[in-house]
Amino acid sequence: MPVDFTIRDHVATITLNRPEAMNALDPESVAALAACWRRVADDDAVRVAILTGTGERAFCTGADLKKTMPPKESFAQLTFGAEESAREQAVFLSDKPSICAINGYALGGGLELALACDIRIATEKARFGQPEVRVGSIPGAGGTQRLPRAVGLSDAMLMLLTGDMIDSAEALRIGLVSRVVPFAQLLDEANAIAARIAANAPLAVRAVKRLALQGAHLPLVDAIRTERMTWGLLRDTEDRIEGRLAFQQKRPPAYRGR
Repeated sequence: MPVDFTIRDHVATITLNRPEAMNALDPESVAALAACWRRVADDDAVRVAILTGTGERAFCTGADLKKTMPPKESFAQLTFGAEESAREQAVFLSDKPSICAINGYALGGGLELALACDIRIATEKARFGQPEVRVGSIPGAGGTQRLPRAVGLSDAMLMLLTGDMIDSAEALRIGLVSRVVPFAQLLDEANAIAARIAANAPLAVRAVKRLALQGAHLPLVDAIRTERMTWGLLRDTEDRIEGRLAFQQKRPPAYRGR
């Protein structure tokens, strides 16, 4: 399978599994990845998703140019057709948190996949780049929009306009990743973060993610009003009451997403 999927303790792990092609995305792996994202979004047993790649060399180097030819449909057909394209579906749009464990090169569409996740951690040997301008193209899956939001305009422009790669130390400095760890610790670190998130109240976690992403595009006053309204929606949930009872009784809470 080009993409592996497992669930354990409310954490789904999605692994790009084409190490012989540096985990590049061919049509089959794009469709499989899209199916995995839908499964995460629809399965109440999943509270957090981890996205990573097989091997020590590459997380994902973008589209597999050897197997990816221009589609037979026109761009208009793909944009306004009855169904979204697999490429669009491959972008994770759920309120459930996602962690990208970057185990090597994250280039082109691979970096765009990482940018679509909420938290990014990387190995010491990871490398990052949006090299599309070097081959007469542009990042077409969110790179020109998500990268400036993640690292700021100047650092994003330096990467986007030159097509240069940066190493993990520079990625950490500019805020592209949150942590850099040795390869042997990468999945342990990702799972530890995921476990801490999954132990929290699911509705509250999803609300926080939605508020943080939506609020970035709102005036502060409107964003705070939206936050207050969301607080009110969660006030009488079973999980919020359970959290307070667990604190009073000095025991771990048993959240149910209600």
